[in-house]
Amino acid sequence: MSEFKISARAYSKIILHAAKYPHCAVNGVLLADKESAGRSKNVHIVDVIPLFHQCLYVTPMAEIALMQIDAMAQENDLAIAGYYAAPENFYHCTIDKTPGIRIADKIAENCSNACLLLVDNKYVCANTDRPALKAWHSVESRWVKAGFTLEQSDSTLDAVSALLQRGAMKDVVDFDNHLDNPENDWTNEFLNRDLKQIMAMY
Repeated sequence: MSEFKISARAYSKIILHAAKYPHCAVNGVLLADKESAGRSKNVHIVDVIPLFHQCLYVTPMAEIALMQIDAMAQENDLAIAGYYAAPENFYHCTIDKTPGIRIADKIAENCSNACLLLVDNKYVCANTDRPALKAWHSVESRWVKAGFTLEQSDSTLDAVSALLQRGAMKDVVDFDNHLDNPENDWTNEFLNRDLKQIMAMY
């Protein structure tokens, strides 16, 4: 059984992306360090790239985004290792209702042990005591429930709670934002620097 370790940065960006668009489904790509990406166990998800909040399905824009993300990942010794999504409906948190599941399937074709993270909207709030995620992994072209651990769990949840209360979700840039204005940085380097400083406080 695969076990995924989710970094504080990756978790924070997933939750902030979902919180920025509470009226929409959102999705994104998971990045793992190259060393762990090929393993059958203990895959370390170190970062995410937020994709869309408008059209979450396989489109020319999604294909272009995935090519750019793959090139950026290789430059930074990372690998695309999965997919995340937050459903539009507050109560949907099952694999069969995952928005944009075809993108996850496409990633799984190229990553033997891809991870799928689904946001549980009930826990996207301040002062929660549990991660707002459920996990699956790809096994022989199907998605199977998986375990995960959140890096520095208590301090990460505290930091994300503080970020939500501050309104930090407005700083997340996804590919839709980049397509609206190419000056918007889909790599979120500015946010990454802020997150590093904030996480160090918890």
